[in-house]
Amino acid sequence: MSKRSRLPFLVLLFICSISFAQSPIQKLEKAYNAFQSDPQTKYASTSLCVLDANTGKPLFTHNEQVGLATASTLKVITAATAFSVLGKDFQFQTTLAYTGNITTEGVLKGDLIIIGSGDPTLGSDRYQNKENAVLKEWIAAIKKAGIKKIEGAIIGDDRIFGTQTTPEGWTWQDMGNYYGAGTSGLSWRENQFDLHLKPGAKVDEPAKLLKTVPEVPYLKIINELKTGAQGSGDQAYVFLPPYAPTAYIRGTWGLGIGKSNISAALPDPAFDCAYRLQDTLKLLGITATQPATTTRIMALNERTVPKITQKINTITSPTLSEMTYWFLKKSINLYGETFLKAVAIKSGKDATTDDGATAEINFWADKGIDKNALNIIDGSGLSPANRVTTMAIANVLFQAQKEAWFGDYYQAFPEYNNMKIKSGTINNVSAFAGYHTSAAGNKYIIVININNYSGSGINKKLFTVLDALK
Repeated sequence: MSKRSRLPFLVLLFICSISFAQSPIQKLEKAYNAFQSDPQTKYASTSLCVLDANTGKPLFTHNEQVGLATASTLKVITAATAFSVLGKDFQFQTTLAYTGNITTEGVLKGDLIIIGSGDPTLGSDRYQNKENAVLKEWIAAIKKAGIKKIEGAIIGDDRIFGTQTTPEGWTWQDMGNYYGAGTSGLSWRENQFDLHLKPGAKVDEPAKLLKTVPEVPYLKIINELKTGAQGSGDQAYVFLPPYAPTAYIRGTWGLGIGKSNISAALPDPAFDCAYRLQDTLKLLGITATQPATTTRIMALNERTVPKITQKINTITSPTLSEMTYWFLKKSINLYGETFLKAVAIKSGKDATTDDGATAEINFWADKGIDKNALNIIDGSGLSPANRVTTMAIANVLFQAQKEAWFGDYYQAFPEYNNMKIKSGTINNVSAFAGYHTSAAGNKYIIVININNYSGSGINKKLFTVLDALK
């Protein structure tokens, strides 16, 4: 074949190669169409929104304006709102004070009061202000003040967040378990405690509650847990409403687990905090004549909280940036609900979930996102009643890139499927939202969501769709 005759052939071959080489978005469309044809999605609602991270231009969308239950992908909106409204250096403060006066013999004729500002990290093992460190600091402050005996009580002051700890719309099965721990004006140890369990000898025999850590003698625990089949794992749930004195453990604890534990939500974190301080002081010989209590309990008994005489210690929380790192990495629902109430306060509203959600919606509406695309019920996404569009979430993620705090925000995103994306999972809901830079250097904002799917293992199929962008 002559050079002249080969030339048209080579041109034709080049044109064909271009036509057969699919772009990432074409591959994505093909993968998403295949996903929608999967039997697991037959009765499901699916949505996908992919934006060019540099321009915000939609590259591929489907059902992007349909409101869906978000699960924990809602946390990316909560975190961005908190950064915007509170600031990345925002911190909570917890104050220890006393009422009355101290005699020359070291007798406090009054009460010790722990005044909370909503800090969700107080006593948490994730930071320096661990439980033992906090108690040690408080004891040092009490001794420095010259207090050797307390003719009064230790009071946990949780008034700043009111008495409604859990948002409306949370399910009965979630409340009582660690991930369903509600907020408190005086949170403590991330508002949870551990239950150590052991299966029985065979299936359907009662499983055993070995102990709680720490001990909660003020709480009655009724164990209705059964032993599950080999390999069935942890199917145990704690049913314990806020402020309740009785907890029920129900479900199954599978053979083969051995001795292990689950975590439950503290019904009254402010009381537990006051109780721990009083118990620790007692071991050191500093006794109180009245039992530990809280401002809520005092109000129920029509008792007035006495006026503060002197503040003796202040503990400052980590910064919002540090808290958000764990909020997104470990998906701590308590943090989201706390941030939302703090946003409400900063916005001049009451410290309620509803006011926080309204402030959040209004904030993003002022930036051009339709309020009707943001049906937000809580701060964590645990409520199945949340309905937010994937386009709205994607637009929040796009606008976040313009902010000075974006580096801290981005760093907090977990890594799944080699992408910086936040996951979300509740009953029959699976979603991911975040950022990805492909091997070719293309930058994407990704939000994918499926509601009402059937079966299990759906995440692998979601990842198969997103793999087209790699």
